[in-house]
Amino acid sequence: MKPVGPIPAGYETIDGELAIGGRRASELVAEAGRTPLFVYSRAHLDARVAALRAALPARVGVNFAVKANPHLAVIGHMAPLVDGFDIASAGELALCMAVGIDPRRISFAGPGKRDDELEAAIRAGVTLNCESEGEGARALAIGERLGVRPRIAIRVNPSFVMTGSGMKMGGGAKQFGIDADRVPALARHLIAAGAEWRGLHIFTGSQTLSADAIIEAQANVLALAAELTRAIGHACPKLNMGGGLGIPYFPGDTPVDLERVGAGLAERVADLPPELADTELCMELGRYLVGEAGVYLCRVIDRKESHGTTFLVTDGGLHHQLAASGNFGTVVRRNYPSAIATRYGAEPTEEVNIVGCLCTPLDRLADNAMMPRAEVGDLVAVFCAGAYGASASPSAFLGHGPAAEMLV
Repeated sequence: MKPVGPIPAGYETIDGELAIGGRRASELVAEAGRTPLFVYSRAHLDARVAALRAALPARVGVNFAVKANPHLAVIGHMAPLVDGFDIASAGELALCMAVGIDPRRISFAGPGKRDDELEAAIRAGVTLNCESEGEGARALAIGERLGVRPRIAIRVNPSFVMTGSGMKMGGGAKQFGIDADRVPALARHLIAAGAEWRGLHIFTGSQTLSADAIIEAQANVLALAAELTRAIGHACPKLNMGGGLGIPYFPGDTPVDLERVGAGLAERVADLPPELADTELCMELGRYLVGEAGVYLCRVIDRKESHGTTFLVTDGGLHHQLAASGNFGTVVRRNYPSAIATRYGAEPTEEVNIVGCLCTPLDRLADNAMMPRAEVGDLVAVFCAGAYGASASPSAFLGHGPAAEMLV
């Protein structure tokens, strides 16, 4: 038997079913007209942002990394809650513009921006987080051709990493950003060439549950930003400090101590280096804001036995929930938090493997998990599905198509 991960707080039971946003899972599926279905909870989004605001120093803004969940309704809901939006493509820019977000609240990162993407961002007035000298030269040339002064920050590849992070985004040879020792020269060149200097973006890692690791990384980021600002010789209008806050997915994971992170950052902000005295500070968060707000619902379409093992075969799978299947950067597969949504809260009575509908043995949603007995027609819920789910999975694989999505 393998345990499942911890189910996030805030989900209820109504008439023996999982309730999301005060509505039963079967009711939501009926409204959508089909499974599989991603459901995102407004209440969870609101509560997470409110908790961040309460814990962080007032001076530190909150940016939403759209890559975590680019569902249009989610972006629109986040618009009044956060200070800015970080995008990684012209497609994400179009989504933000479609819900009326001011382009001056948007920054654009990514190591391979095409010329048409740079042009769209420069025309709109978005801040480019420049990731190479070549990209900087292209942005300047496009701005000159358009007669528009490009707004440019530099993404820095620092020499340090965030310890314990699930994905390290800096330190050593990386495709992301510009090595710290080359940043001052590039910044001075961009400023001299007429770009509107927007500051620095230093992102060291993601999916960290250690408050100490986050506090240490933030201290290192602030020190490096001050050092680079001195070397550049121009004020740093804005510092995107990255994020790194993770969420518990697996058995034994515990939530990051947000109060401790906030207290540690408050100490640093109260004693900022003079070079950053007037700098706007922000954290860039994606998974932490939306991950626990999402539930993936799929339907049991067959129940079968093989060599003494019970399989619940669903109409979902890794083509929608690649991460939950263990195929999105996980070394050892562990079970995401999951449940039988239509028998929510019932006593677990049998050990089952919950699998998807694809013809690959990789398509697993839960291994050897204890669940209430489920029959054909029951709904399976996979939690922590609000980030890197629908848009980060190979939905075209085998022609099954994308899942439905809704915000409730």
